[in-house]
Amino acid sequence: MKSTNPVFTGIETTIFETMSRLAMAHNAVNLGQGFPDVDGPQDIREEAARSLVEGPNQYPPMLGLPELREAVAEANSRFYGLDIDPKSEVIVTSGATEALADCIMALVSPGDEVVLIEPLYDCYLPMVRRAGGVPVRVRVSPPSWTLDEQALRAAFSDKTKAILINNPMNPTAKVFSEAELQLICDLCREHDAYAICDEVYEHLVFDGAVHRPLMTFEGMRERTVRIGSAGKTFSLTGWKVGYITGPAALLDPIGKAHQWVTFTTPPNLQRAVAYGLRKDDSYYQGLALDLAQKRDRMAKGLEAIGFTVLPCAATYFLTCGFERLGLGATDVEACQRLVTEAGVAAVPVSAFYGGNAPTGFVRFCFCKQDWVIDEALARLSAFLTAARSESA
Repeated sequence: MKSTNPVFTGIETTIFETMSRLAMAHNAVNLGQGFPDVDGPQDIREEAARSLVEGPNQYPPMLGLPELREAVAEANSRFYGLDIDPKSEVIVTSGATEALADCIMALVSPGDEVVLIEPLYDCYLPMVRRAGGVPVRVRVSPPSWTLDEQALRAAFSDKTKAILINNPMNPTAKVFSEAELQLICDLCREHDAYAICDEVYEHLVFDGAVHRPLMTFEGMRERTVRIGSAGKTFSLTGWKVGYITGPAALLDPIGKAHQWVTFTTPPNLQRAVAYGLRKDDSYYQGLALDLAQKRDRMAKGLEAIGFTVLPCAATYFLTCGFERLGLGATDVEACQRLVTEAGVAAVPVSAFYGGNAPTGFVRFCFCKQDWVIDEALARLSAFLTAARSESA
């Protein structure tokens, strides 16, 4: 038979799905895949249920319900001072991953170079390649995750069509500095490149910091699209409701791509997300505070049992070194031992690189109930204590 598409043929199942399957098989505490273990606010869920019963439940407008597009525009103004036209500068998608696919398909042509900063979310590389784009990878490395100016400058050229940046960043929990963001802006303007900004963790920023979209920098308004996620903002990852904000000239072709991917998103979920986006500041502040407390709870416990915990400024994730623990030569080996022997699932950070990855770090997800965090820490402690006794 003729071959299937080589971009997807034989590609490994996503590491998140792999570790979740292992967690179920071994009855492990799943700190691998990045999803909360409790559902989001009840009033938002009740709004979705009410809308589902009352209807209508037929195709909503392709670009999204007007009330959600208006709510997204209002949120851009409220949090970032951006003046967004909800009719021409907002598209609702079935999740942020669909939004990424729409943006890449609409903006990247065969042969175009796309700058990616790794470690990176694992869908970026296959999506760029499927569009015919040429990935140009620049990495930030542990423990500081600092973006190297010379390396980034070298990645840009006349062939650069876009940079795809995840800020705040998964899995590093990095928030890019003002200087790093300004450098990216300068290079985009210099090389006439677009910026595709995956900003799904925009409201999960800790310690009093405030997210700043790349779109707010001088000269970037007309060359930037930014992607948000109701799943991350409201702890409702299963709803798969995302949204793209950007200039009308870019959203027109992106909307055409969306038309042929999912076309639309469930209307009851759209109405509920519109309701959620208009919640008062206490909700957003409480979300960040709650997650910061969970971060601190897990970090303290992991450090106590011998992990090296790297700084975490945002997101759901802690990156940890395990060099003192005898868990294996690589992060993949360490994660396999943790899930099968300790009963705790983590994710190897090397899975977020396109090649030649550092192999001494694993990622734990802390958006869990306190008792789940404590159970995971207890299992890890018991396993490591027993392992040390056996090797003594």
